[in-house]
Amino acid sequence: MSRLRWLPTLRRPGLVSLRTTFAVSFAAVTAAVTVLVGVLSYSAAARLVRVDQESVFDQVVQDVRDEVSRHRMTPEDFSSSAPGHDVVRPARTDVQVLGPNGDVVDRGRPGLPVTAADRSIVESRAAGRMVEHKDVDVAEDVYRIATVSLGDGRGAVQVAQEFSDTEDLLRALQQRTLILMGAVVLGAGLFGWWLARRITRRLIILTSAAENVARTRRLGIEVPVTGYDEVGRLGRAFDRMLGRLAQSEEDQRRLVQDAGHELRTPLTSLRTNISLLRRIDELPPAAREDLVADLGQEARELTDLVNELVDLAAGQSDSEPPQRVDLAEIAEDVAGLARRRTGREVRVRASGDTTTDGRPGMLQRAMSNLVENAAKFDRDGTGPIEIAVLGPARPGTVRVEVLDRGPGIAECDLLRIFDRFYRATDARSLPGSGLGLSIVREVATAHGGAPFAFRREGGGSVIGFSVVGVPPA
Repeated sequence: MSRLRWLPTLRRPGLVSLRTTFAVSFAAVTAAVTVLVGVLSYSAAARLVRVDQESVFDQVVQDVRDEVSRHRMTPEDFSSSAPGHDVVRPARTDVQVLGPNGDVVDRGRPGLPVTAADRSIVESRAAGRMVEHKDVDVAEDVYRIATVSLGDGRGAVQVAQEFSDTEDLLRALQQRTLILMGAVVLGAGLFGWWLARRITRRLIILTSAAENVARTRRLGIEVPVTGYDEVGRLGRAFDRMLGRLAQSEEDQRRLVQDAGHELRTPLTSLRTNISLLRRIDELPPAAREDLVADLGQEARELTDLVNELVDLAAGQSDSEPPQRVDLAEIAEDVAGLARRRTGREVRVRASGDTTTDGRPGMLQRAMSNLVENAAKFDRDGTGPIEIAVLGPARPGTVRVEVLDRGPGIAECDLLRIFDRFYRATDARSLPGSGLGLSIVREVATAHGGAPFAFRREGGGSVIGFSVVGVPPA
C-alpha cells in the first residue's frame, strides 16, 4: 500500500506539462515536415543530376556513332595528337582508341579496360555498332563506358564518363541537407519552446491562482488578466467566477448569521411559554388561553420565517428554466390567490407589452410577497389593492407596481426595506420576518431589473420591481 502511495510522486509535472507537450509537438511536426521536404528535395535533385549526366553521356555516344557512320574514320582520327582532336574528344569524357586487333593505340586518361565484347566490336564490319558497360571500376572511380566500332575491322573508340564524382557531389549534398534539416529541427524545437512558454505563461498563472484557491479556500484572490484572446477570456471568466463564488459565500454567511439572529427571538419566546406549560394547571383560564394563543402565533411566525428562508435560498438558484411569460397573467393569478386569502379586493391594471423572458415561479413569488406586504400594512383599509403591470418603459423592460393606502413608508426606511430581516419601527409589532421584500429584490436582480419603493400621493405606498428578462436556456 505504501508503495502505491509513492507512485504519484514519481511523475514530475514538468515532464507532462502543456509547455513541454506543445514544444515537443511543434518540434515533431517541424521535423516530420523538414525530413519529408528534405528527402523529396534531395531525391528530386539527385534524380535530375543523374538523368542529366546520363543524357549528356548518351548524347556524346550518339554523336560519335553518327560521326563514324557518316564518315570513314580510322583510329588516327581520334588520336589525341591528331589535329582537331577536341572535336572528336568531347569535354568531361575520357576517350581511348583501339586498333584493328583490339590493341590500345591511344590510351585514355586513365586507361580503360578492354573486354572480349569490346574486341568483338573492333572486328565488326558495320560502323557505329556499340557495346555499353555500366558501373565499371577504373582507378578507384566508377565509370560508364561505351565502345563504338569504326567499321570494316578498322578498330573502335571507347568513350567513358566518370559517375563517381557525381555521386560524391550528391553525397556532399546529402550531408549538407541532413545538417540543414538538423539545424531546422533544433531551431524549431527552441522556437517551439519559446512560443509554448509565451503562450502558456498566462495559463500557468491561472493554474497557480486556481491551486492557491484550492489550497487556501480563499475566493477573494486577485487573478491577473491580460490580453483579449482565448486565454484572456478564460482569465476574465475565472475572475468573474471567483467573484460570484465569493459573493455567494458572503451571502450564505450573512444569511446564516441573520437567520440565527432572527430565529433566536421566537425560539426564546417558545422556550419561555413551554416552561409555563409545566404549571398550566395553576394558571387561571384566561391566562391559559393567552398562553396557548401565544404558542400558536409564535409557531406560525417561526414556520413563516423558515419558509421564507427556504424561498430566499431557492430564489438565488437559477435551476428553473426561463421561458416566455406574460406578467399580466401572473398578476391575475396572484390577485385571485390574494382575494381568497385576505378577502380584500385586488385589482390588476396592465398596459403595453407585458411579456418577457423569465422564470415564472420566481416572478409569482415576488408579486405575492408585494401583495401580502400591502395587505399586512393596510389591514383596516377599505380601498382596493392595485397591481399595475406596465411595459415597456424601455425596450424589453416591464415594470410591476403594487399600490396600497396604508400608513406609507418613512423616508428613512425607503432605502432599507429591501434588506434582509430589516423591519421598520412601525412594523415591528406586526407579524413577519423581514424577508419578503428581500426576496423581491433577489428576483428582480436575477431578471436584470431592480426593486423600488416610494410614497404614494394621497397616502400609502408604491412598491414594485422592474424586469429586463433573462435569455432562454
